[in-house]
Amino acid sequence: MITAVHTLVYAEDPDATRAFFRDVLCWPNVDADDGWLIFGTGPSELGVHPADGPPRHEISLMCDNLERTIAELSERGAQFAGEIAQRSFGRCIDMLIPGAATMLLYEPRHPVAYPLGSPLP
Repeated sequence: MITAVHTLVYAEDPDATRAFFRDVLCWPNVDADDGWLIFGTGPSELGVHPADGPPRHEISLMCDNLERTIAELSERGAQFAGEIAQRSFGRCIDMLIPGAATMLLYEPRHPVAYPLGSPLP
């Protein structure tokens, strides 16, 4: 039985990236071994999009109020690239992840699947 989805972030500076998830996003975590933190990411969902080039994977973070979330995360040191953009799926902005490029932060306009619950079959 599948019990969860495990997401990987490959970082040039794993310590800075882990510190961001721990201290700025305030995600709960366990130390798997000698500072190797594994984060509880809360509810999740997975979408499948057509590829416009080689297949790839992407991580996006969702919120219910984009401006409020940007303000809260900025107070804890988060930085953002560009301005809020309107897209077909919702309002979004790129959040800079120390040592690991950016992740899209967005307020969805589409129906969300994560309340459907678990465990996975």
